Amino acid sequence: MRITVSLLLAVAFVLPASGQKIDKKLKSFEIYIEQARQDWNVPGVAVAIVKDGEIIYEKGFGVKSVDTNEPVDENTVFAVASNTKSVTAAALAILVDEGKINWDDKVQEYLPWFQLYDPYVSANLTIRDLLCHRSGLETFSGDLIWYGSNHSREEVLRRARFLEPAYGFREHFGYQNIMFLAAGEIIPVVTDQEWEEFVSERILSPLEMNNTYYSTSQLMSDVNKAMPHNTVNDNNVVIEYVNWDNIAPAGALVSSVHDWSQWMIAQMNMGMKDTTAIWSENEGHEMWAIQTPEAISPGSRSLWPSKTFSGYGLGWELQNLHGVKIVSHGGGYDGMISRTLMIPEENMGIVVLTNNISSIAYALTYAWADRYMGEEGQDWSELFLNFSKSGQQAEEAERAAAEEARDKDSKPSLPLEAYAGTYGGEMYGNCEIRVVGDQLAFQFEPTPLFRGTMRHWQYDSFQLNWGTQMMLPPGTVQFILNPEGEIEEMIIDVPNPDFDFTELEFKKLP
Repeated sequence: MRITVSLLLAVAFVLPASGQKIDKKLKSFEIYIEQARQDWNVPGVAVAIVKDGEIIYEKGFGVKSVDTNEPVDENTVFAVASNTKSVTAAALAILVDEGKINWDDKVQEYLPWFQLYDPYVSANLTIRDLLCHRSGLETFSGDLIWYGSNHSREEVLRRARFLEPAYGFREHFGYQNIMFLAAGEIIPVVTDQEWEEFVSERILSPLEMNNTYYSTSQLMSDVNKAMPHNTVNDNNVVIEYVNWDNIAPAGALVSSVHDWSQWMIAQMNMGMKDTTAIWSENEGHEMWAIQTPEAISPGSRSLWPSKTFSGYGLGWELQNLHGVKIVSHGGGYDGMISRTLMIPEENMGIVVLTNNISSIAYALTYAWADRYMGEEGQDWSELFLNFSKSGQQAEEAERAAAEEARDKDSKPSLPLEAYAGTYGGEMYGNCEIRVVGDQLAFQFEPTPLFRGTMRHWQYDSFQLNWGTQMMLPPGTVQFILNPEGEIEEMIIDVPNPDFDFTELEFKKLP
């Protein structure tokens, strides 16, 4: 039987974590959630908390969309993005249990055509390597190959061979979406079922996650869904969902806090649903064991003095706080951020889903963990909000300084028509530049979303301005001339925390 909030408040159920009644904790936390939502100017937030195999709290705050003002509830779905990685890891754990694969099998046993930057790495990369971010590639490297693009899953993986490593193989943590795609693509080779079908049949259905979707194409008009939002001049603006089907095993799931609670409960039950084992306890512990250690930075030590270890397992982030192990993961999607945090020792977990880009989900999970463990004192929402405001101010100051420093009287070296043409490279594909009126227009051919105009900035550089409403800021395009004064290539830079445009090659094609 699921314990409802009203029943919970009526019986004043007591948790052992701090000796305080849970109703008092939940009442104060609910007030904190709504105040944080308003402080961060986030349209909608959904929160659920589980304890000892039951949902003890689930509620929505704010609205699904500023255009409709319909309220968020516990069944409103949001993109959970990279929280999907834990589901993909569990799907592979099922295959390990069945003896169909082993964690340390070579990837090329299943995907013989899959290559990375080095023949040795390609031949020795294992399934375990795929799931713990130690390929040697830098965090988010290659994401522009798949994001919003028309490249198929196989094409994304084939193009990954052109990515340059940032570290030695298995030497350093580098968060990788493409490696999780490769992991997911092993499933159809072994089972003759696509990732979507296998995950739906073997995980979502048994856990009764009936309100969870594996593609944005399933979000019909009657679905109780939150809409992503961007912030424009301090106002929330609705943006469209971007389809992530071609990277689905790394981040495509869309779910509600009610459904995701079933996922947390199954995780803390080590794969058990009632009397049925979806995956074994042994593989549950394997997924929760550190595979790739991560250094604790001075900043992290300052924020979390009790944190003494940190690393990544198989689809999960792992660390300790207040003397207990924390199993968690975040998810970042266009206009949505989510966070899952579990304390297995206490059999307790919290999930926070939001529909704008901010750190509120992280703040709320840490705030609840502190309350639960009796370690209140730090106002995580206020702290992270101050960090965010300081970062925004620094970005604004940097933009103002760049505007002040640019040579406004300079002219392009060549007529606008000389900059027009097709530019491209093997890893990503082409970008077309055209003259429209008195300015340049661009279109990234594999990514319909990436289009807009360029205005002259200084010399042979132009400011890139997107023609679509999305999360990316303006960028710059630097045209490189050869000794003969002809344009040889262009370098695109769009400063943002997720996508490295500078790793794309755009040589001018004949």
